[in-house]
Formats: sequence, structure tokens, C-alpha cells
Amino acid sequence: MRFPTAATALLALLTAACRQEPPQMQIPPPTVTIAHPTKQTVIEWDEYTGRLDAVKTVNLYCQVTGYLKKVNFKDGAEVQEGQVLFEIDARPFEAVRDQAAAQEERAKVMLALAKSEFERAEKLRNSNAISAEEFDKKNQAMREAEAAVRLSTATVQAAQLNVEFTKVTAPITGRMGRRLMDEGGLVVGGPMGATLLGTLVSQDPIHCYIDADELSSLKYRRLNREGKIKDVLEDTIPCEMGLANDDGWPHRGAFDFVDNKLNPGTGTIVARATFANPKPERGGRVLQPGFFARVRVPSGPPHEVLTVDEKAVGADQAQKIVLVVDEKNIVQPRPVEVGPVINGMRVIHAGLTEKDNVIVNGQARVRPGMVVAPIAAAATK
Repeated sequence: MRFPTAATALLALLTAACRQEPPQMQIPPPTVTIAHPTKQTVIEWDEYTGRLDAVKTVNLYCQVTGYLKKVNFKDGAEVQEGQVLFEIDARPFEAVRDQAAAQEERAKVMLALAKSEFERAEKLRNSNAISAEEFDKKNQAMREAEAAVRLSTATVQAAQLNVEFTKVTAPITGRMGRRLMDEGGLVVGGPMGATLLGTLVSQDPIHCYIDADELSSLKYRRLNREGKIKDVLEDTIPCEMGLANDDGWPHRGAFDFVDNKLNPGTGTIVARATFANPKPERGGRVLQPGFFARVRVPSGPPHEVLTVDEKAVGADQAQKIVLVVDEKNIVQPRPVEVGPVINGMRVIHAGLTEKDNVIVNGQARVRPGMVVAPIAAAATK
């Protein structure tokens, strides 16, 4: 019987070693950052979009027809109430006024003569020196002279008004648009077919109009019945506004009007807020009619809510969800009912408790059912 040599034995050992499977490497669970929801006392806001509009807008017309003599403002300038903006050639109207004044003087002279004759007739009537018919004629003549004076006085007043109407003044303090008529042009006056000379809008304060949806309107009515918010018909509701280039809501104002009818075509109702628009030391006013604006209004009084980091909230179709880690470090999806974002924190109305471990960082590396290695958010700071 032959025994294996040393070389044969070594070969057998190497062959057996090659047949052994390599050991499997263990992949560690992904690391995620978790945090508990925090309680905060907040004011929740509803946000809307709207447009700014002037409180007062006036189209300027002239009440008399004539040639434009002078324009007393620069296009786009701010003007004061009572400032003369346009001047019509007043000479024809002044001539008519002077003519009417002369007629008035003549009527007054005729009245003085009629009164003198009546007084003499009255003395003669007492002594029966004139007939009753003659006395009545003198009395009638005096009364006609008095009426002629009143008529001529009214004519003078009307003519003077026409002279005053040759100067078109600013009925309000505000900002002018561009002139629509140049010097030398014929201005048509009167109530019908008059020539539009320009447009004047007020500047301070300024209105912002929004369209609130039907559900929001019903919610505010319910909150008012519960005594949680004021009624805009009886009081003003504070609000905040930001322009298209603003960060946050720097402008403070108040809602003071809600329309009396909901538009059935759009399902919205018009509401109006008023904001101060003072003139700064340099430059123009910040708010201008026509600007786009973002407006937010409190949806109720201050109250305590749970909040989580806005980055923790995701979406599964129409449902908002957050990922939580249970006591076995397994990821679980949790549907939640969310509110607005306040200072980077999302309000949670339902679905979480203060003891839940919410994943606030690392959601992209995990999926429901996975085991993870959680790290408290405070430990990462």
C-alpha cells in the first residue's frame, strides 16, 4: 500500500481551501437624523394673491369748450388738492361775464327808477291823485325791474363760473398720469363727449383687492360665530403684505371690506385691505396701483400646535406624509394633516405626537420597512 507524499498532501489542502466560499460582508444600516415634534404657540395665516389699486381715481375733464392754453404739471408728478393743472383760454368767457355784469348794472338802474316812480305813485294814491290802474302799473313795473335784477345777477354768476371752469384743478392729492392734451388743442367741455385731459390717482393710503375662495369665506364666518376672529363688517382684521420682490411680509394693513356677493362663475368673493403708503425721504412711494401683492391674514387666534422641520414633510400623491422610526428602528410612513409653514417649521394638525421620532434628514436614503441607525438632531449640532 502506497502512502501519499508530502507534495500530494499539500495539493489536497490547497484544493479544499479553494472550495470554501468567501465570508459575506455585512452592510450597516443607513444613518438618519431624527427629532421629536415640538410644541409652539403660533398664529396660522392664510395666504392670497391680489392687486394694488388706488383709493381714489379721477378722470379729469373740462366743463367748458375752448383752446388749451397751459399745462401746469410734469407727467407723472405728484400734485396737491386745489392745484391748477390745465388752463383754458379764458378771454371769451371773461368777455361774456363782463357783458353780463353790464346788463346787471343796467337792470339795477332800471330798478332804482321803478322804485322811485312807485314811491311817488304811492303818495299820490294816498291823496287819490292817481287812479288805481295807474298805481298798479307802477307797482308791476317795479316788480319786473326786481326780477330783471335777479335774472342779470344769475347770468353774471353763471358767466363767472364758466371763467372759473377754464382752470381745471386737482380735486384730490395724488399722482398724475401723462397729459392727454397739449397746449393749443381744442378742448371739448360739457357733460357729454368731453375731452379727457388726464387721470389722477391717490397715493396714500392704497387698497389691495384679493379673491377669497368660498371655503375660506365659510371658514371665516364660522370662526366669527365662535368668537375667534372679528367680523370685517363691524371691525378691521389685521393683515400683512409683501410685493413680488419682498422677502417676508413687511407691509402692515387691515381688511376693511368684503363684497356683498360671491361670484358664481369663479366661486370667489372680493375682499379689500388698506395699507399706508407714505412718501420716503428719497425716491418714490413703494406701493403703486397695479402692483402684484401677496397678502396673508390670520386664520384664527394664537394657539398651541406641533411643528416639524419643513424638510421632513413629503407627499404620496395627494397625501402628506412623514417618515418616523419606531422602537425597533424600522422606518414607518405616517400620514399627517399639515398647516402652514412658520419660520421653516411645518404645522402638524393631526398624525403625530410629541414622542414620535421623525426623520428630518436622510429621507432619500431610506424607504418604509428598512432598519436604520437613528441619530438625534441635537447630537448632530
